[in-house]
Amino acid sequence: MAANEEIVDVLGGLSLFADLSHPELEEVAHTFEEEWFHAGQRILRQGFHGSGFYVIIDGEAAVSTDGNEIARLSRGDFFGQISLLLGESPTADVSSTGSLHCLVLAGPALEEFLTAHPPVMFRMLQALARRLRASNRWRS
Repeated sequence: MAANEEIVDVLGGLSLFADLSHPELEEVAHTFEEEWFHAGQRILRQGFHGSGFYVIIDGEAAVSTDGNEIARLSRGDFFGQISLLLGESPTADVSSTGSLHCLVLAGPALEEFLTAHPPVMFRMLQALARRLRASNRWRS
């Protein structure tokens, strides 16, 4: 496990957590669990129960629907939140493209975490709006 202070420093550099104070970043570091994935490992599976909210610390993940890659995620990107917030199965597969290091928050804790950290919720909404805008551009 990486040193807690190292994780706090990494979190402070990610846009999702940019508005949090140092003590709040320390709380986040204690709330989330670290997980590592090897190349090709499926993290979320389309149509099956999702298990958490993932924030990429290092590495890259591919997002696919019906076997077609639709996006790549990297440091600072996150996934898993939509299925957790809606109580539905993931609508895409997410797999690591190489060694992947994430911070993970168990599903039931996401709503409480976001409610306790409105700046993170706002930044998440901004990122989701950007993703929606980009996906609508591709369809046009």
